[in-house]
Amino acid sequence: MRFHRLAAATALVSVLTLTATACGGGSSSEGGDNSAPKELTYWASNQGTSLENDKQVLEPELRKFEQQTGIKVKLEVVPWSDLLNRILAATASGQGPDVLNIGNTWSASLQATGALLPFDETTFGKIGGKDRFTPSTIASAGAAGKDPAAVPLYSMAYGLYYNKKLFQEAGIAQPPATWDELVTDAQKLTKDGKFGLAIEGGNVSENVHHAFAFGKQHGADWFDAAGKPAFATPEAVAAVKQYVDFIAKDKIAAPGNAEYAANQSVTDFASGKAAMLMWQAAGASLKSHGMAPEDYAVAPIPLPAGATGAKATTSMVAGINLAVFKNTKNTDGALQFVKFMTSTEEQVQLNKTYGSIPPVKEAQADPAFSTPELKTLATVLQTSAAPLPQVANESQFETLVGTAVKNLLAAAASGKPVTEESVKAELTKAQQQMPAN
Repeated sequence: MRFHRLAAATALVSVLTLTATACGGGSSSEGGDNSAPKELTYWASNQGTSLENDKQVLEPELRKFEQQTGIKVKLEVVPWSDLLNRILAATASGQGPDVLNIGNTWSASLQATGALLPFDETTFGKIGGKDRFTPSTIASAGAAGKDPAAVPLYSMAYGLYYNKKLFQEAGIAQPPATWDELVTDAQKLTKDGKFGLAIEGGNVSENVHHAFAFGKQHGADWFDAAGKPAFATPEAVAAVKQYVDFIAKDKIAAPGNAEYAANQSVTDFASGKAAMLMWQAAGASLKSHGMAPEDYAVAPIPLPAGATGAKATTSMVAGINLAVFKNTKNTDGALQFVKFMTSTEEQVQLNKTYGSIPPVKEAQADPAFSTPELKTLATVLQTSAAPLPQVANESQFETLVGTAVKNLLAAAASGKPVTEESVKAELTKAQQQMPAN
């Protein structure tokens, strides 16, 4: 999932204090029914190159569903910049869709509103069972110990993309496996106006995703056992400083990267201005920029030397979940739609189109997902990816910590020293702005 959420997360602070009435075209607080059995409304997130592209992808599949069930689905593709605000307004007003896409990192926050239909054992049984899904994707569908608030639809993970030609020219035989190797390699590659690494420093979501994964490698959990924020621990400070030092100390990323917020780092990598890129399922974007698959390769994000257990995390679990509003007017139809969208056939079709990884295990066996890029990312998802903290205030965590990292990168780009003290001060300020549970 990649988008901007500053205003949306601010709105979430207030909406979480409400008793959500949920949606589905009515305002009943009693839960869903089947009073409109022949229709559904569906809010899809923008996964393709444009809203129109998503309509072209999804509408034939929705017609297929209608032919199978007799249920007509009214589709609206919502831009990422609007989606969370739209959902929050719907949970507060009781007016909204029956089924919708949500960023998987929102799951626990939206679960806390009470607006989403819980997927308990019985509900999972109606869509084919919980065991069909990759465990890490289920772990990012709601708070631990509670029934998931959604089911996985599209999955992604971060990988290290590297330019094979630039590596060969620099005499680098293989991708870096540790951070020391990455910095050494990137410094060799930083010359003649090109940089070893491109980062998206103005993008709050990108920043917090890397802060989280780096934090896991350093032993930071970001929240304590009681669910209280722990942003300024020595482990969290070390993780954020490591990331900011790509510009501040190591000088392997261009200072201008601190302002990148519209996928410019992908463009720089595709055009050869940067030799490495940490990104989620970038293949489709790189192709659109004219970079052929044979020009690059993908490896797991590096680790500290000797890292094991939770410290061997290389990615957050990225992706999109599919949720049902609790008071839908077509509960049975909504679950039929979820079953259809998560069927093996549809999982292959949709994830192949969008360049993502199916969270349904059986669909991953399709040859479409056997490319070197997707095989690497699927392995990351299964073996070294961890869900972001599944707490009610997760969205505020993303905004506040992501913004703190953005501020530190901006300081580094302007030539200001970035020290452990300055990193701790910025993270402490972020923690102080977190709302009480």
